[in-house]
Amino acid sequence: MSEATWLHENFEHTGSSIGFRVTRKLDEVQSPFQKIEIFESTDWGNLMLIDGAMMLTTRDNFFYHEMMAHPALFTHADPRRVVIIGGGDCGTLREVLRHPGVEQAIQCDIDEQVTRMAERHFPELCESNHDPRAELLFDDGIAWMANCAPNSVDIVIVDSTDPVGPAEGLFNQEFYESCHRALKDDGILVQQSESPLALLDLIKAMRAEMGKAGFHSFQTLPFPQPCYPTGWWSCTLAQKAATADFGFREDAARAKRFDTRYYSADVHKAAQALPPFVARALAG
Repeated sequence: MSEATWLHENFEHTGSSIGFRVTRKLDEVQSPFQKIEIFESTDWGNLMLIDGAMMLTTRDNFFYHEMMAHPALFTHADPRRVVIIGGGDCGTLREVLRHPGVEQAIQCDIDEQVTRMAERHFPELCESNHDPRAELLFDDGIAWMANCAPNSVDIVIVDSTDPVGPAEGLFNQEFYESCHRALKDDGILVQQSESPLALLDLIKAMRAEMGKAGFHSFQTLPFPQPCYPTGWWSCTLAQKAATADFGFREDAARAKRFDTRYYSADVHKAAQALPPFVARALAG
């Protein structure tokens, strides 16, 4: 690929597509689970695709990684032990470990090749991989959660691909029951929950499955994500405690001693104000 050309990903379920101008393919590997490709682009840095679906770009991944980590960690009163299921590009792990109170962060992704590709082509996302508080496991996250000790985790972050292929089992009651059992009484589950514009029914179904698993209160936070379908994405938080609300440690968020590019206390507050069509759909 000597000259710049356009790489498109079509989203059949939304009748739309997104394109990036790329100059060359940098790397490709077929793992036992999926095909991972890395492209160099003219304006978005490096791109990672898994089975043809856009996973991240150098330019815009901070929206996703920051929102997957910081709202949950600032909502929990004292998060010390965090588990990330998926997250093989290690960007969410990096954000979690910006919190000095975190004592252990375990990342369990089924596909080691995602992490190895990230280390080569997105090294900035992997700068916390050798933090003594980090533990990287390459295993089936569904089985790992099922075997996790009860009441041993403060936050579970499900940083997964779309609910197809290896990630399909991360969006159902049985998996959420494993998370519920592993979490302490004040624990929080957070999962990437797709586009509120195109996939609102999926968000509703996720929250219903979480409810069947015993979670009591839910909060879906939208945020921009240009490289994903519709350019608008979300994460959904679920709390184990029946009396939980989603007030967060705003003073701590304002006083944080690390830099972020998107997340802030004000952005966190703003994300809690859902557009009326989303609020109506998720009511109750």
